[in-house]
Amino acid sequence: MPYKLLLSEGRIGSVTVRNRVVLPPLEVGMANFDGTPSEQLINYYEARAKDGLGLLITGITRVNEYHGAGLPRQLAMTSDRHIKPFARMVERLHVHGTKVFCQLHHPGRQSNSLMIGSWPLMERIGRIWPGYWKFFFKLVPAAEKFAKTGLVPAVVAPSAVACEYSRQKTRALSVREVKSLIQDFIQAARRVQLAGGDGVELHAAHGYLIQQFLSPHTNRRPDEYGGSFENRMRFILEIISGIRTLCGPDFPIVVRLAVDEYYRFIGKPGQGIELDQGVEMAVRLEQAGVDAMDVSSANYETMNYWLEPISFEPGWRKNLARAVKEKVGIPVLAANLIRSPEQAEEQLREGFQDFVCLGRPHLADPAWTRKVREGREQDIKRCISCLWCFESFLANAVKGEPLECAVNPRLGRERETAETLKNGAGRVVVIIGAGPAGLSAAEILGLRGFQPIVLEKNAFVGGQLQLANKPPKKEKISWCFTDLYHAALKNGAEIRFNIKATPQSVRDLNPYAVIVAAGGSAVTPSIEGAGLSHVCTVTEVLDGTVQLKNKRVTVIGSGMTGLETAEKLAEDGNQLLVVEMLDQIAPGAHFQNLDDVLPRLKKYQANFITSHKLIKITADAVILENTATGRRREEKTDHVVLAVGVRSNDKLALELAPHFPRLYTIGDARKVGRIAQAVRDGFDTAWKLV
Repeated sequence: MPYKLLLSEGRIGSVTVRNRVVLPPLEVGMANFDGTPSEQLINYYEARAKDGLGLLITGITRVNEYHGAGLPRQLAMTSDRHIKPFARMVERLHVHGTKVFCQLHHPGRQSNSLMIGSWPLMERIGRIWPGYWKFFFKLVPAAEKFAKTGLVPAVVAPSAVACEYSRQKTRALSVREVKSLIQDFIQAARRVQLAGGDGVELHAAHGYLIQQFLSPHTNRRPDEYGGSFENRMRFILEIISGIRTLCGPDFPIVVRLAVDEYYRFIGKPGQGIELDQGVEMAVRLEQAGVDAMDVSSANYETMNYWLEPISFEPGWRKNLARAVKEKVGIPVLAANLIRSPEQAEEQLREGFQDFVCLGRPHLADPAWTRKVREGREQDIKRCISCLWCFESFLANAVKGEPLECAVNPRLGRERETAETLKNGAGRVVVIIGAGPAGLSAAEILGLRGFQPIVLEKNAFVGGQLQLANKPPKKEKISWCFTDLYHAALKNGAEIRFNIKATPQSVRDLNPYAVIVAAGGSAVTPSIEGAGLSHVCTVTEVLDGTVQLKNKRVTVIGSGMTGLETAEKLAEDGNQLLVVEMLDQIAPGAHFQNLDDVLPRLKKYQANFITSHKLIKITADAVILENTATGRRREEKTDHVVLAVGVRSNDKLALELAPHFPRLYTIGDARKVGRIAQAVRDGFDTAWKLV
């Protein structure tokens, strides 16, 4: 496919962009603590620019230090001292032909009270004492406990309407503070221009401060900045007017606008911005002189409708971009959950948008654009929408570390992994298991010049992922092992199917090294009745060995595997009871995945029991015990499905260890984890093999 439109030039105001591919402002948490670009961040951006990216929009860049910090490691344009460091980054990206816009941001009510007021002092200490940050992050857990007392400053917003997700004490900005913030945005834009940036984007989406002013739900002010539509528009219009005055008519301004907050999707119809009003805002912004609209949606309270879990169909919200494009004459940028170049070209051709924003796809594959240009679409490592990027971002931000990608173990290590040591010299490395860990290792070993031979006991690749892709709406999981398999074969790996490895069969291959990636197996607890014929693990349900229809089924364990298996069972007409030993469903699961699957289970009228452990299974019931009171209860059932965890398949590694000095165990065979850990384990082991 030629991708004529996708690879054609486009214009945003006075700026010509070499193609329609945009890295939107996806925050990665790689900046220096003082708000300047780190080498890690520049390397991350540069890896994507050199591979043909048209336009790069930076992650959230704070405009106010006192109450506008979103996280410790984000860019800032709050001071003139930020100009030169930003300029150095822009110069390095311009060398590759990529245009650079800077997204200006304030979190408003979606900030954290711990960042209010204290950040300027902490940042100043950090500049004087570099070792301070290690000390700082050790204090974070204690500080979070203190924040729960309420004895911390309030986050700021147009009105004192707290975010149900952030749950921070919230106060309304005074008129003086509003006017000061307008100047903060204007001055930040001027600094971007002085640094050689090609334009700015104002973040008026995903629930941040500018959107809070626009939304009737979060803006209940009685003054000139609230109430009527025109008054709610005033904050952003004064920012735009000020930037135009200070930076001139030829400095592009883009607005990332949430044109629909989707509150009706969470049972709150009529609340917030809906599409007709969002389109009206876009028209008004065009009249104010903005050069392009970056169409988005939702906020933290409706997060799944802009940062979608795996269940959402690609392009599901493209109607938002089209609705705006039909009413404005300026270019429209949009993400629209695009997951392939074919989809991107189609949405351009059909007039949904003018530029294609690919955030998570660029985390997964920095060379996305180059591969498309060279006709190597099949080589693209696809984003599977697993949300590990955001889940890891939340966990790592409080440690001062960047986000991760489940399918790209090089992310954040672009410089360290740029040059592959090709010293394999054809030496054989036997890999046991063709799951994500084994295939990841095979790809890199082949790239290094080794001869990877993968022994797989099944007739197919994928390992545990061949189970994970079976519940409803989990088909994208298959992309992970399909892409890894393709990359392994392309780099010279040999995959041998239907072979059960033994010490002798491995010895016969005379390997230089052996890597055991044998995965894990579902746990069967030592409980009376666990061996009865109507009892199985999730594995038998997902691989089709056990097929249940129109039965009363009890699922023991409410982790994501248990819930997703329950959804498959419910889809087949079964009546579901899910039992969890702890006091909440899916303890430790990422909240977005839980918010995604639970409503569907409730539509199937699934029942849930928490704080009860399984004591015994009988011919027609399960005996449960309340973990707090010890009181027992009986629940009638036709079938029991155990979803109580996975154990490592490490037996073979123990058998092989005495015979092979270079033996490595990776993935679930070493330690049960997620896709991200398996892929990275395989990569790192293969990369470091000496």
